[in-house]
Amino acid sequence: MHSRRTVLTTAAAAAAAAALGTGTASAVPSPAPPPPRATLDRLRRLIARMTPEEKAGQLFVMRVYGESATDPDPADVAANRKEIGVADAAELIATYHVGGIIYFGWAHNTRDPHQIAALSNGIQEAAAAQRVPVPVLTATDQEHGIVARIGAPATLFPGAMALGASGSVEDARQAGRIAGQELLAMGVRQDYAPDADVNVNPANPVIGVRSFGADPQAVARMVAAQVHGYQSAGVAACAKHFPGHGDTDTDSHVGLPYIHHSAEEWERLDAPPFEAAIAAGIDSVMTAHIVVPSLDPSGDPATLSRPIVTGVLRRRLGYGGVVVTDSLGMEGVRVKYGDDRVPVLALKAGVDQLLNPPDLSVAHTAVVRALRDGELSEPEIDAKLLRILLLKERRGLFTAPYTSRRQVDRVVGVRAHRAAADRIAEGTTTLLRNDGGLLPLSRRRTGRLLVVGADPAAPTGTGGPPTGVLAEELTGLGFSATALSTGTAPSRELIARARAALAERDAAVVATYDVTASSAQRTLVEELLATGRPVVQLAVRNPYDIALLDGVRAALASYSWTDVELRAAARVIAGRRDPVGRLPVPVMRADAPGTALYPIGHGLRY
Repeated sequence: MHSRRTVLTTAAAAAAAAALGTGTASAVPSPAPPPPRATLDRLRRLIARMTPEEKAGQLFVMRVYGESATDPDPADVAANRKEIGVADAAELIATYHVGGIIYFGWAHNTRDPHQIAALSNGIQEAAAAQRVPVPVLTATDQEHGIVARIGAPATLFPGAMALGASGSVEDARQAGRIAGQELLAMGVRQDYAPDADVNVNPANPVIGVRSFGADPQAVARMVAAQVHGYQSAGVAACAKHFPGHGDTDTDSHVGLPYIHHSAEEWERLDAPPFEAAIAAGIDSVMTAHIVVPSLDPSGDPATLSRPIVTGVLRRRLGYGGVVVTDSLGMEGVRVKYGDDRVPVLALKAGVDQLLNPPDLSVAHTAVVRALRDGELSEPEIDAKLLRILLLKERRGLFTAPYTSRRQVDRVVGVRAHRAAADRIAEGTTTLLRNDGGLLPLSRRRTGRLLVVGADPAAPTGTGGPPTGVLAEELTGLGFSATALSTGTAPSRELIARARAALAERDAAVVATYDVTASSAQRTLVEELLATGRPVVQLAVRNPYDIALLDGVRAALASYSWTDVELRAAARVIAGRRDPVGRLPVPVMRADAPGTALYPIGHGLRY
């Protein structure tokens, strides 16, 4: 049976063809020249020197705490010893022979560009000192928008749905290329981006604005553009989350989602972006911890499903590159099997890299045991290692594994890159409603502004708070703007304070964040409207908020609360830039979920 949201979104996607343009992503991978025989022979000799323990280790991509590979803060040493049984990244490499390390802000890996570069160099030095020297594939989740691990002064770009709103394939490519150049300068060789999910479910708790949109063909074009961008800069891209995480209402971090698309629906809705990524020569694909009964009725998540990883991704779509799991610490992959079986089953399914297991010792021991016992065949493991080593070879890790402070200074956060980010962001802000021509605001009639609403923490730990960024930018544009943070769940006292503050001002700009039917944010907006002052609503995450905010005359969507997108939205509000973004997803009516309030492609102009 088709889900109602799938039927609705399919109709919306069809309607979007005229608005966004059409195009078919080829399912046939573009031919890539085979590696030279000398390269294959050299890498095979390297693999032949490895012990089972070293081979198993090369399959893992692991977290590690600390700003330095050899001299982290004592608190990070303690965290490493508790979680991994090692002191630092160098000891992680020496003990477990890991083939990859993933950077996180919360693991204190990404303080600033120079520190990141030094960490990356230290990791490569530790790898070069091993008995079998193999460079490490350093990776991170730098999707931009609401998922970014590296903050300012690195350049931050609009996220996927904002880029989808711009509709510009060239902007998506340029954002990926510049972001890739900056990652490479910091020694980060793989980015777990772009997100290739088609977000057809407005209630999706984990994807949302991380997706380029709800039209599969439009998403496919943007995914291919970003793959070309990242990889032209020398960084391995990674399309995620196969076979498609866009129609879930469960977060795979905390549960096991089910996708109830038929095989035909999957082919039409979920497959095109992955087909486009493969055709673009994507270096890696990440699996999802989701159950898709139409592709595998066993009840196993895709990460552990041989019919999905080998049958669909490898054979049906013809993908021959590296397959990496989503984090093995997520609950979605742990609900059915123990932590000792999950990595073995993932490898048997066809996966090459095992990302971030909750207990590396348990996972590594299990893989070594399976290899020694013959449950995992040595030729099969060697084939996985060869794919991984070929990726490292292709990205220059064997010949140029290090970076420098000079490269960081020449590339990261330079003026031209920041200007490109601002220009790209100006094409993303979407004007959903403008009754009576309220926008743009007039400095003469509405010069005194109250900026109020949600202030979620910056995804990167740099920038913000949103109300402050908006107020500062609007003030710089000639208004007198005051910020008042009320949060995502404002109290009665804060709401009353906001209403009183607006009485002393000419108009309000209210930042909303994923408004629900019972959200106190609705009460805040109602109370602001009750003052009779003009109220401009800006959705700073998912664009669906306006469906629940009756009476709002002017509504916009920025698709994220990062500084670059908020500054662009402020320029639109002030009339310094025209709104040119168009919805890449439909906004459905709250009182009639089968009817679009605003369809894909909607976007007003001044």
